[in-house]
Amino acid sequence: MACAPGNAGIAQLATVHRVDPTDSAAVVALAGRLGVDLVVIGPEAPLVAGVADAVRSAGIACFGPSGPAARLEGSKAFAKQVMADAGVPTAAARVAVTAAEAAAALDEFGPPYVVKNDGLAAGKGVVVTPDRAEALAHAAGCERVVVEEYLDGPEVSLFGISDGATVLPLAPAQDFKRAGNGDTGPNTGGMGAYSPLPWAPAGLTEQVLDTVLQPTVDQLRKSGTPFAGLLYAGLALTSRGLRVVEFNCRFGDPETQVVLARLASPLGGLLRAAATGRLAGQPSPRWRDEAAVTVVIASAGYPERPRTGDPIDGIDAAEAVPGVRVYHAGTAADPAGRLVTAGGRVLSVTATGSDQAQARDRAYQAVTKIQIPGAHYRTDIAG
Repeated sequence: MACAPGNAGIAQLATVHRVDPTDSAAVVALAGRLGVDLVVIGPEAPLVAGVADAVRSAGIACFGPSGPAARLEGSKAFAKQVMADAGVPTAAARVAVTAAEAAAALDEFGPPYVVKNDGLAAGKGVVVTPDRAEALAHAAGCERVVVEEYLDGPEVSLFGISDGATVLPLAPAQDFKRAGNGDTGPNTGGMGAYSPLPWAPAGLTEQVLDTVLQPTVDQLRKSGTPFAGLLYAGLALTSRGLRVVEFNCRFGDPETQVVLARLASPLGGLLRAAATGRLAGQPSPRWRDEAAVTVVIASAGYPERPRTGDPIDGIDAAEAVPGVRVYHAGTAADPAGRLVTAGGRVLSVTATGSDQAQARDRAYQAVTKIQIPGAHYRTDIAG
C-alpha cells in the first residue's frame, strides 16, 4: 500500500511518497510507476482540483468524484443549486458578493446569523452567531458567501458511497464542531464524534437515502457530472423536518473514525466497486453492535493559529486501553525521528465499547495518557 503525502501514523502502515496531492501529473505518474489498480483520493482540495479526472483518464480506477462533481463541496452556491434542482430539502439561502448583499440577506433571515464561505475552508469557513457585526465581518473576509436561515434541532452526518448511479449508505454519526465544551468557541473541522445514535428516529438512514443522497446523485448524473465517490451529507433534524446543512465530497473526520470502527464488512471492495461502476448488487455494509466514540486532541492555538513542532508522547499507553485506536492527523517525525505536531487537529483517539458509555469512558481514559504541550480537547463528547 502506498500513500501520498501521508503523515507519521500512516507511515507505519504504508510507503509514504512526498507528492503534492493537488498535482494531477505527479499523482498520475506515481500511480503508474507503482502499478496500482485503485487510487483513493482523501482530501477535498485534490478532488476539487480535478485529480480524480486525471487518474481516470490514465486508465486507473479512482474512488473520488470528478472536479465538476466535487463542486458540491467546493462551492456552497453550487450545492444549493443542485439541491434546488433535485428537490432536496435544505435551508433557504442567498448568495452575496458585496457587503450590501450580505447585509440584506442577514436582515432577511435574522439571527442567529449563518454565513458560509462559498469556497473550501477546511471546515472553518462557517460562522453562526447572534452578532450581526461578526457575521458581516466574516462575509467581508470572503470573496463570496452564502447566507442561510438558521436550522434548529440536532445535527447528523451520513455518508453514502456512490458509483454515479447507485448509492449505499453507511451508518449515521454525530460530530461536535465547536472548539469548546457546550458548543462554545469557534467552528473547527470537528472535535469529536460518536456512532450509533440511540436517539435518532427509526428509518433515518432510509429517509436520507431516499430524499437526499439518491436524488442528489441522480441530479448530478442528469446534468452530465456523475458523482462517483463518497457523498457526505451534514443534516439537521429540525422542527420542520430533515434539512441538509452541507455536502462534502469525501470521508470527513472525526465521523469517519467512529463509522469505520463499527464497520464489520470489508471497505475496500465497496470502494473499488464504486470506482468501477459496479456498486449495484453489492451487499449492504454490515455493522458491529458496538458503539464508538472519538475525541480529537488539537494543538495549542487551534483553530486560529495552530502551533507545530511540539513533541507527542503516550500513544502506546493510550492504545493499551481496551478497544482504543489512536489515528494520526497533524503529525510528523522531526529530524531526530521523534513524533511531533504538524497541524491543528493532531490525533483522533477512538474507542469502541459495548455501549456509548463504555466507549466514551475508554476514549477519555486513553486521552489522559497522551501528552502534547499546550494541546486541548473537549471533555463533553458523547456526553
